[in-house]
Amino acid sequence: MKQMSTMLFFWSLTFGACGQEWHTVDSSDGSRPDARHESAFTAVGNFLVLAGGRGIKPVNLFDPQYGRWLTGARTAMELHHFQGVEVDGVLWAVGAFTGGYPDETPLPHAWSYDPEGDRWRQGPAIPADRRRGSAGAVAVDGQIYIAGGATEGHRGGHVSWLDRFDPATGAWLRLKDAPRPRDHAALVALDGKLYFVGGRLSMAPDNTFRAVVPEVDVYDIASDTWTTLAQPLPNPRAGIAAAAYNGWVYVMGGESGATEAAFETVDRLDVATGTWQSAPPLRRGRHGTGAAVLDGQLWVASGSGARGGGPELDDLETLAENVPGAVTLPSK
Repeated sequence: MKQMSTMLFFWSLTFGACGQEWHTVDSSDGSRPDARHESAFTAVGNFLVLAGGRGIKPVNLFDPQYGRWLTGARTAMELHHFQGVEVDGVLWAVGAFTGGYPDETPLPHAWSYDPEGDRWRQGPAIPADRRRGSAGAVAVDGQIYIAGGATEGHRGGHVSWLDRFDPATGAWLRLKDAPRPRDHAALVALDGKLYFVGGRLSMAPDNTFRAVVPEVDVYDIASDTWTTLAQPLPNPRAGIAAAAYNGWVYVMGGESGATEAAFETVDRLDVATGTWQSAPPLRRGRHGTGAAVLDGQLWVASGSGARGGGPELDDLETLAENVPGAVTLPSK
């Protein structure tokens, strides 16, 4: 892995009336991630890992302790449209596409990336009749849940499937289908439930962006049952980043047919009441990336700044709570 030089790392955190605000994070040494979208952004160990995306790109790892980006191994093939999942210090890509728009192909295998060894590995085969890309994914107790997606790239084949994958054994278990299909959505785990939120029914070439899905479907792991929240996502959109943070489900960014620019919008769900609130917006609208929680902060990186494929972004933002006016991280 290519090591970067080390310097002091500063960024300003000035809070608004609600006590939160997004802030652009500059590296200590001028390093930046590769511009990319339809990629994953995931906390793995002590790193924020940016992986995959359109084209064949190296992994970028951000070290918050020293404020620098590192460059890791490239994927063996184009790997995109997946929600990255961490299990036991390893990043997993399950329910991903390869190939170009609009005829992307679902990958036949799960893939994993180990930051310690800086190595991609081909994982277990995915059952032929459960392969899809642009699926939501999340890990709970070492098991990976994969929801929705599409079997025919951006031309359709939307599914409502829910599966559970055991990365230790390669075993797959088919669970109860979600109430409705969707792709370009996110799956978030919180308090024994999975929140399937955002997304659309991609139908290239004429209706790729407009058929968004506003409903929020919730899966109870213990009872193997689905319900639908009474209150839909306030700003329906696809290509979102989503994460559980401080007891809320946060939905950030996204795209739709309503606007050419990617969304700066951030909505958060109170899971106790099933109601939504507006949260501070991103500094830069973006879609086609992920969200990560590390060191008590919420992070997003890269993605696309407008509906569709560009411009691809190479920046990093964070939302923090109860942090002093400035943060200085030590050099090593």
